[in-house]
Amino acid sequence: MTIHRIILTLFGALLPGIPTASAQLPRPAISPSSQPIRLDVVVDAKSGQPVTNLSQQDFTIPENKSPRPVTSFKVVSAAEEPVEVILLIDAVNTPYQTVAYMRIGAENFLKANEGVLAHPTTIAVLTDESVQIDNHFSTDGNLLSDSLEHRQIGLREITRSSQWGGLDRLNICLKALRQVVASASALPGRKIILWISPGWPLLSGPRILLDSKQEQHIFSDVVSFSSLLRQANITLYNINPIGVSEPMMEATYYQSFLKGLAKPDNAQFGNLGLQVLAVQSGGLALESNSDVTAQIERCLTDVNTWYEIAFDPLPADKPNEYHHIEVRLDQPGLIARTRDGYYANPLAVDPAR
Repeated sequence: MTIHRIILTLFGALLPGIPTASAQLPRPAISPSSQPIRLDVVVDAKSGQPVTNLSQQDFTIPENKSPRPVTSFKVVSAAEEPVEVILLIDAVNTPYQTVAYMRIGAENFLKANEGVLAHPTTIAVLTDESVQIDNHFSTDGNLLSDSLEHRQIGLREITRSSQWGGLDRLNICLKALRQVVASASALPGRKIILWISPGWPLLSGPRILLDSKQEQHIFSDVVSFSSLLRQANITLYNINPIGVSEPMMEATYYQSFLKGLAKPDNAQFGNLGLQVLAVQSGGLALESNSDVTAQIERCLTDVNTWYEIAFDPLPADKPNEYHHIEVRLDQPGLIARTRDGYYANPLAVDPAR
């Protein structure tokens, strides 16, 4: 039996243990193709400074390379629209000694400015057992820091070196994201999830072969996460606490999966990577700086002021049809960031079909 066949057989045995989005999340609402698509767009200069003085005429929104009519445009600030922040510490994918460092960085952020936070914030901690989410949001950073300080984060039982630890960890992470998204979906306004972690196992490469049923499972999860993050107005961010000490190949491999997944037979586990979901939601994947406090603050500059733009979408010919979105600016030297696509008429895919 070849190594390819061995891996395929083992993944076939283990994959059913990974809950699919269709089983764990409410099915994404089916929107008529005529309903406008709304985007939260952040624009930065090359220096990294936010640009907030643009007008509708400065933007062009191509969908599948076809410019679309803009139906509404406004500049929004956090003072006008509520923004809730979920600060999640990932103890499943992070070395134990680094978890303590992450914790200190988060506490320093919470205690800054005399503990007065700009946005209602809550804390979540992911362990081998489950994700623990505090449903109480507060702008009292000192109170949140005290709560985090008293959280017990034990040693991880599922290690990076354990034989099937990667698959187990991915399972835990996807389940946790489902729970956090479901919790945040009920909140008003815009939601920001700051997931502090080196990332989830990508479990992809030339020796990982999947059958059509497994690819359909992954595609179903990608459609569900993409659609629910968009419909619930959630932007996901990944802050990598390892920083420059992480090997470049490990830190950037996720970039191979950033292109939107259009059909199941191209699906790989890498399409469900934390960094991939973050960038595709319009957030950031920050890898090159281990200053957790500064990276949290960097992410939250996105919700000081942003552009809310809606456009009429192209008609869809079928369910789960992927549509790529771009944001082009008339002014040179500016960088726009938002969701890079959506699934028209999203449906949970039945892998048994």
